[in-house]
Amino acid sequence: MTRNTVSRSLHDVGLAAWFGGTLANSVALNPAAGEAATKESTGAVANAGWDRWTPVNAAAIGAHVVGSLGQLAGNRGRLAGQRGVASMALAKTGLTAAALGVTGYSRLLGRKVSAHGDVPAESATEPTVGTPPEVARAQRQLDSLQWAVPALTGALVVLSAFAGEQQRASEATGGTLRRLVPGRR
Repeated sequence: MTRNTVSRSLHDVGLAAWFGGTLANSVALNPAAGEAATKESTGAVANAGWDRWTPVNAAAIGAHVVGSLGQLAGNRGRLAGQRGVASMALAKTGLTAAALGVTGYSRLLGRKVSAHGDVPAESATEPTVGTPPEVARAQRQLDSLQWAVPALTGALVVLSAFAGEQQRASEATGGTLRRLVPGRR
């Protein structure tokens, strides 16, 4: 049996950073930006934080994706032979694609907000009356999406825990037997 320590580590550390960083920014950075000295500097503070996080987040996502591909390659025998593993892998792939899509769209919206520099805002995701309309629209969308990324990546953490449980010897043996012997539970 071959160990997949590197791919597991890339998968798990990348996912942990992606989940934790976006959750921390939603819980802390976005509202804390509203504590800036003036309403005009609120956006600049939030933009500076998110702009610093973006390359780290990109590296985390890249590590997770590389690790996920390594896990697929390392578990191809289980994918084909153990009942439930392929459907779990498809679910993880779908969740990953959704998280990537929401993350990418959020970044596009964030760039739109950031391009306007110092605009008045209540927080990173709450416009004021003086916020330019295109920035206010992007902020309102970001207000919802800031929770979607941690929700999707958190679901990936849970599904990854389930995948780990599938690798227990009793699960792997039972899952393979159930697949080979029809009617066996």
